[in-house]
Amino acid sequence: MPPKSQRRTTAAATAVQEMEDKRTNNGGSPNKSNELTAERHKDKESDFLTLCQKLKVTDEVCDRAWRIWETVLASGDIVPDTNVKHWGVCLFIAGTDLNAMTFTFSELQKNINVNVAYFFNLLKKTDVNMDIVSTKVNTAVSRLENKYDVHLALYQRFVRTCTKIYMEAPDVLENLDTDSKSIIRSCWILFLLAKGKVLQMEDDLVISFQLLLCVLEYFIKLSPPALLKGPFKAAVNGLNRPTQTRTSRRNQGRNARPAPKPVETDLRVMEALCKENECNVDEVKNVYLTSFMPFLDSSGLSGSQGIPEVEVFSKQYEELYLKNKDIDARLFLDNDETLQPAKIDMSELERTPRKNHFEEDIVGIPPQTPVRAAMNSIQQLKVILNSASDKPSENLKRYFSNCTVNPSEDVAQRVECLGKAFSDRFALAVGQGCTEIGSQRFTLGIRLYYRVMESMVKSEEERLSVHNFRQVSSKLLNNNAFHTSLLACALEVVTATYGWSPFKSGIMSETDLSFPWILDVFELRAFDFYKVIESFIKVEPSLKRDMIKHLERCEHRIMESIAWKSDSTLFELLKQSKEQEGHVDHAEPPSTLNLPLQHNHTAADLYLSPVRSSWKKASSINGSVPQTADNQTAPSAQSQQPPPKTQKSTSLSLFYKKVYRLAYMRLDMLCSHLLKGQPELEPIIWTLFQHTLQNEYELMRDRHLDQIMMSAMYAICKVKNVDLRFKTIVTAYKNLPNTNQETFKRVLIREGQYDSIIVFYNLVFMQKLKTNILQYASTRPPTLSPIPHIPCSPYKFPNSPLKVPGSNNIYISPMMSPTKMTPRTRILVSIGESFGSSEKFHKINQMVSSSERTLKRGLDMSSAPKPLKRLRFDTEGQDEADSSKPTGESKFQQKLAEMTSTRTRMQEQKLKDVADALKRDEK
Repeated sequence: MPPKSQRRTTAAATAVQEMEDKRTNNGGSPNKSNELTAERHKDKESDFLTLCQKLKVTDEVCDRAWRIWETVLASGDIVPDTNVKHWGVCLFIAGTDLNAMTFTFSELQKNINVNVAYFFNLLKKTDVNMDIVSTKVNTAVSRLENKYDVHLALYQRFVRTCTKIYMEAPDVLENLDTDSKSIIRSCWILFLLAKGKVLQMEDDLVISFQLLLCVLEYFIKLSPPALLKGPFKAAVNGLNRPTQTRTSRRNQGRNARPAPKPVETDLRVMEALCKENECNVDEVKNVYLTSFMPFLDSSGLSGSQGIPEVEVFSKQYEELYLKNKDIDARLFLDNDETLQPAKIDMSELERTPRKNHFEEDIVGIPPQTPVRAAMNSIQQLKVILNSASDKPSENLKRYFSNCTVNPSEDVAQRVECLGKAFSDRFALAVGQGCTEIGSQRFTLGIRLYYRVMESMVKSEEERLSVHNFRQVSSKLLNNNAFHTSLLACALEVVTATYGWSPFKSGIMSETDLSFPWILDVFELRAFDFYKVIESFIKVEPSLKRDMIKHLERCEHRIMESIAWKSDSTLFELLKQSKEQEGHVDHAEPPSTLNLPLQHNHTAADLYLSPVRSSWKKASSINGSVPQTADNQTAPSAQSQQPPPKTQKSTSLSLFYKKVYRLAYMRLDMLCSHLLKGQPELEPIIWTLFQHTLQNEYELMRDRHLDQIMMSAMYAICKVKNVDLRFKTIVTAYKNLPNTNQETFKRVLIREGQYDSIIVFYNLVFMQKLKTNILQYASTRPPTLSPIPHIPCSPYKFPNSPLKVPGSNNIYISPMMSPTKMTPRTRILVSIGESFGSSEKFHKINQMVSSSERTLKRGLDMSSAPKPLKRLRFDTEGQDEADSSKPTGESKFQQKLAEMTSTRTRMQEQKLKDVADALKRDEK
């Protein structure tokens, strides 16, 4: 006999069954015909066609899904007895791509018997050739994942909160009396309906949770006091019964607004809920007044005298669910298998430190639920800003008044204008009733904006003379790009705090408010925004580590792609630099790449773009302000000396320095996955990569840094006769942090035309750089570019030993570079006390020292790879001849040059090998 839980027929399960019955009877199906064409599909398996008929798919979806299945089947990576599950995935992909989804996601899950986590994992494995899952499908999957994560977190919080409100535990519904069961079920389903109607952006965890508290407050006031526990019972007993209040409203004129109850009385239940959940009562009250009350009015529930009937708004929710074709969140009430989370405790994931390349270990945080983590982040931000004002402080006003032109009026007008734009766009993204919520968040951003601005100006005052400070601060505080960027950065901190995603290892959830949304709202250029990030972090010491990492990630996204869009000012600066210099000399000289990056630039340095003169004429000696790139001034009449040589933009130079370091860091990670056995290739790939960024920067227009990286890797491996296919490259690339499949699936080929990374390589990259690529197979290859110095983080200056990547307790002193080890610096390798015996320490010394012997053996014994006579590419007809025929002596010289130049990189590889060996020993 089946268990009781399986025999129960609940409202949610009944609704799903009724919906399927409707479809069977041609009720509400988007298909004009419910039957597949038998002749058209006679070559397909009968069980597959049965599934298609259950889901009422079109002929086109059936055909497309079957072709996808044949591709997956040919890969040979199919687990026995999972065909039906794979078919479901194929139908989801086909239906999404063809805009012909005739079934909901929950319907699909029910028919193939999988939960959410299993389905998404299976879908990712289905993309065997990297061309099955389109970016459109990826977007749909991301939306479903986010929505599921939010609903799961909210339901778990809902259950825990209800156990503290009601006398019986709601997680065992069979043991509750009818009234309690009805209240809890009604409360959850009404919340789902309100969320679907009120919020445009349904995956916003914070606003959704605040709305849930509003719904709970509504039902607590309607609940019999005998069912309520402690503080909630007391709060309800202190109120006039809501039935009387709502009855009195009906006795008033239809258009007359009810007289408000005393605020202290109205807020008792809400305050108890907010205290229990560590939530700001003012924010919840705002959601109640601007969103929930209008929803009650529109639903006819504002005058309800008792618990509303669940069937009424369950049916309304079903209409929304069928329209969206996604997850039926009513099934949470039944502990339905399709919505059960993975078998990994989410709180345990938060215990695990997140590891990033070239970073020190992260201290684990105590486990928290997703909602609690979000509330804590918001509370910490508010504690920081409680003492701040949304107006300029007296000290900041003094700075304004000391400017040659007082910027106070412009600042106020700008804040007012941008505030309206922010609130309007916030409401457009989140929900039309959320304008006031946007205004509240803008106010927090304004407080942070003035706070950081004052700190920035104060730091300039401390480093400059009185005369220079007045001139610099006057220009900076009257610079529109600076103010807009600073305000945008402050608002990005606020928006990210409210949009924090505990589901994805502490990163901001990809929502409609995600960066670079704020740039679009303010019509701000990404290159201008990048200038403020470093200074913002340095002068605001209260920023949490996760927020610093978020701003650093924003900076990386700008350097990877956003700043390289066609309308970016970056290309204009590059063009000016090239015209003035006669060649591209905007970036740091290659000889300085392996030097540490100095982080002593201020906002004034970048926005006023001070420049250096090759004539070494120090303008600060005579008290003048350095010439700026954006505000060119006439040559001084006091000097008859020849004008100095062309001056460089500091902001452009620093941008390229950071781009180089980011580019090499990404390349190093990819090489560690793919070329561990051939470390000599990495500096060669880097040389081509760096050459492209410096001299062929037009290839970056409307493209991504990683597209150039993967193309450079493929080209060098091709010319060096190393068998590395693009499929292998992109498979490894997907495992890198902060990657998107669209990067290699949708690359600009020519104006308006996009294709895969392979097509870009063959038609664009290789055609532009084929001469340079072939030089690496010649007897005189290009000089290798120095390896950039990679710090742990541009915003951290550790004074403790740095951990060797991949090890548990091997550290290197920060006073030396891990890429440069000599007999003297080797002694700075430190071993943790818990590491082990002296024999292991001796083993480390042997392994680290073996690199020199490896080099010598390589010179004596290894042979150079056979030189390529032709370059072979993935597309036929695009081979390019290489007529060079290097002699045996030149081969040896080439190999010697390659191995010598990679010596430091091999030593770093040895450190990684040490860590791996020690791990094996410990096991």
